[in-house]
This record gives sequence, C-alpha cells and structure tokens, in this order.
Amino acid sequence: MSIATALPVRKSTIDDLLRIPEKAELIRGRIVRAMATGHLPNRIAGRIFRSLADYADIPGRGFAYTDMMGFAVPELTSGRESFSPDASFYSGPAPAKPMKFVSAPPDFAVEVRSEGDYGLAAEREMAAKREDYFEAGTRVVWDVDPESGTIRKYSDADPSRFVTFVSGESADAEPAAPGWKVAVDWILA
Repeated sequence: MSIATALPVRKSTIDDLLRIPEKAELIRGRIVRAMATGHLPNRIAGRIFRSLADYADIPGRGFAYTDMMGFAVPELTSGRESFSPDASFYSGPAPAKPMKFVSAPPDFAVEVRSEGDYGLAAEREMAAKREDYFEAGTRVVWDVDPESGTIRKYSDADPSRFVTFVSGESADAEPAAPGWKVAVDWILA
C-alpha cells in the first residue's frame, strides 16, 4: 500500500514575482496573474501615465509609472505583499537596485476598470484592494470607469468616501500629487 504524502507548498516571494513576465501581484504567498486589458482601458491608463510623467519630470518631484511597475510592501492584513496599479505616482527615493521593485507603496494608484471589473463580486474585490492600498500607506486611489465616463477619487483621509469627476471637469490626486490636474475628457477620449 502506498501512502501519499502532501509536500509543503512553498510560499512565493517578491524575488519569484520579479521573474514573472506578465503583470502579477503577490497575495498570501501566491503569485496572482492579471488578465490583459482591452483597447480603451489601456489607452486611458496610458494617458494618465503621460500626464503624470510630465508632472514628475520636475526634479525632486517623484516618479510616474506604467502598469507593469511593482511595489513591494510588508505583508498586509489581507496577505498582499505587492501592487501593480495601471498607472501610479511615487514621491520617495528610487530603489537602491534600480532593476527591482520599489519597496514602498505608491503615493497615488490608478485602477482602470476592464471588461471583467463590473458586478457585485468585482466591486468587492476593488474595495478590498483599495483597503490594501490605504493600509500600505497609499494616499489616493482612483477608480476609473470607462463605461460610466467617471473617475472616483478615494483618499486615505476618509477611505469610505469618494469624489466623482465627470466630463467637463479636471481630476486631481491631492494630496498625493500636489498641483497635478488632468481633464477628464482628455483621459477618457
């Protein structure tokens, strides 16, 4: 008679995550891969990055990042150990090893909804991820909704409340990116 022995499952690390060629995050010791995005969500994230990159070009202001940037954080209550927002801004120092992730949360994180990011389950997942961002120390999180044409801004000062930016307005990320504003119509064009 043969007895099957369960081998211990090895917990993945940030170094393991660095070797993953596609977008992924580290949650509860597991590498969670992200789905590729569609045309409109990708263009929106790209426009936000372009505007943030211009803002960040002023020396000493910080860094703007695209959706493949990894932020390593100490393990959070949820088990999360990393973020890879669709666009982001970070005002801290560059990593000592520039080929590695930033070992801190972004000041400002942007999550652009893709086709599968609608419905009750998706809303719960997005709310949980915002909680993780704020627990890690992120100041502002945007929830960009291409279908409704809105941007919801959540802040660490009161994470349960949000400000909605719509067509004809300029959206900001105060206090995470002081003085930065961008036209909602341009982002969602």
